[in-house]
Amino acid sequence: MTVEGIEDFMLQCTSKQLFGISCPGCGTQRATALLFKGEFTAAFHMYPAIYTLILLVLFVVFNLFVKFKYDFQIKIGLLLLNVAIILVSYLLKMSPYI
Repeated sequence: MTVEGIEDFMLQCTSKQLFGISCPGCGTQRATALLFKGEFTAAFHMYPAIYTLILLVLFVVFNLFVKFKYDFQIKIGLLLLNVAIILVSYLLKMSPYI
């Protein structure tokens, strides 16, 4: 299977199917597929939080093996950063004035 064929296996957004409104997570799968294709700018435009989410996941996995001072505060900071990026980008996407 090639990277281009991965779109055939993507899950549909339940919120979009039931209510016709995108959810804050809409675009994550497509952004990930764009990353695998090497289209880094397009991935960011598709879902702006993609890089900070990857950073958060990598930090959490790394922290499973290596413990250090202030790891909890770093995880909370990254989590809050991701929530802020997701909410701001969602509100901008849903705004009728932009």
